[in-house]
Amino acid sequence: MKLSVFLLWLVSIPLLVQSLPVPDIRGYLLNCGTAGSSGEVTSGSLKYITDEGFISVGNITTLKTPDGLLPVLSTLRYFPDTSARKYCYVIPVTKGGKYLLRTTYYYGGFDGGKEPPVFDQIVDGTKWSTVNTTEDYANGLSSYYEVVVMAMGKTLSVCLARNQKTVSSPFISALELEYLEDSMYNTTDFSKYALITVARSTFGSDQDDMISYPDDEFNRLWQPFNDEINPVVISHSNVTSSDFWNLPPAKAFQTAITTSRGKELQIQWPPLALPSTSYYISLYFQDNRNPSPYSWRVFNVSLNGRIFYTDLNVTVSGVTVYATQWPLSGQTKIVLTPATGIPVGPVISAGELFQILPLGGRTISRDVMAMDEFARNLDNPPSDWRGDPCLPRENSWTGVACSKGQFARIVTLNLTNSGLSGSLPSSISKLTGLTHLWLGGNKLSGTIPEMGSLKVLQTLHLENNKLEGQIPQSLGQLAKLHEIFVQNNNLDGKIPPSLQKRKDINIRL
Repeated sequence: MKLSVFLLWLVSIPLLVQSLPVPDIRGYLLNCGTAGSSGEVTSGSLKYITDEGFISVGNITTLKTPDGLLPVLSTLRYFPDTSARKYCYVIPVTKGGKYLLRTTYYYGGFDGGKEPPVFDQIVDGTKWSTVNTTEDYANGLSSYYEVVVMAMGKTLSVCLARNQKTVSSPFISALELEYLEDSMYNTTDFSKYALITVARSTFGSDQDDMISYPDDEFNRLWQPFNDEINPVVISHSNVTSSDFWNLPPAKAFQTAITTSRGKELQIQWPPLALPSTSYYISLYFQDNRNPSPYSWRVFNVSLNGRIFYTDLNVTVSGVTVYATQWPLSGQTKIVLTPATGIPVGPVISAGELFQILPLGGRTISRDVMAMDEFARNLDNPPSDWRGDPCLPRENSWTGVACSKGQFARIVTLNLTNSGLSGSLPSSISKLTGLTHLWLGGNKLSGTIPEMGSLKVLQTLHLENNKLEGQIPQSLGQLAKLHEIFVQNNNLDGKIPPSLQKRKDINIRL
């Protein structure tokens, strides 16, 4: 879900960045499209850093725009390679950690066009959303997208990918990653779902009063919401963030929307129509009056005519109610109905709304580690060999085909005549789901590693390379192997005894 920000606001949207050793990796704030120290942009006590080292592909540029454009929006990284299936940042994280991920986009006409390109975003193996900033850019706005996700490994990949509507190069202006405390949104099973930010609002606050860091220590962005219908009240007491699971900033309770005593409070929030699916909802309330024995209100909460919470007792200490998976569709109306005999009207301070995103699965860790090692052994791996090798299926690595299911296995590796140089690592033997390994017609050197663990391997093509040494004995142990092409290399030419006994294998030396 896309969110918009006036360009001027972004100057006050830093994110907590600390260079901490594993396993206490808190987060990163990347200024995309920069190199070296020129990528460092300070905002307050926090700092954006260059995205160099987190990504190995793409071009960088500085926008030719009017003076006054915020530094973090004045550069971007773009991806003109049409052959790549995705372009991935890979960021160190704490395995099992929960993170808020934000991507920011400002087009600036970098490619000479009039409209920004449309493209997809992927987090690990799951398509997260489609980036379409056309309307925002036409209105002088930047756009950002957020998702809350759990790290399944020691790195998190954030990728952009072309789709059928992409007519020019995908791009990105900034990428932010913030570690979240365990209590936050913890009723969601993050091993199965992620949360896409739809809206995060403070009710009754001034139009220019957006909350971010340091008021929110996790740099969540709380945008002001005021319906210009219901009265606004100011809080006369403070709340303690740690009293709430989701740790909302105390500033989010400074204003609220209310109504006259005895009346229902009706709010259409968020203002946009929602796709029909399930949502995580968290609503925040506080009695705004001076603390006293009478500073409390009781009312019922309903969403689109369905009871959300009954007899909610709101005091000056504040309270939150939430739903982990709540169905919504179209326009959403929140109705707060005072309980019988309560002399004061309902009040609401803030709200968060997330779309539930089912995760699309991932490649098993053993295969991922093996392929990462293979990529490191190549002098010139394909440009899209970062992130999840198999998923999403339409964005798998070049030359890689995988099994279906929640945990994908690599079953075919075909990079014939791809101009590769480097060597074959021993980690190839860990790809135990491989049925076909075709690497012929390249410039691979070194020896052929042992492959005795590849029990389902059927064909092996390593012809027309620069490989040396002997053909491994272990190949003769592979019962399903029926084709070995290793001609036009620098091998010693001897067929190992284990293969000499096999009459069912077509061997070309």
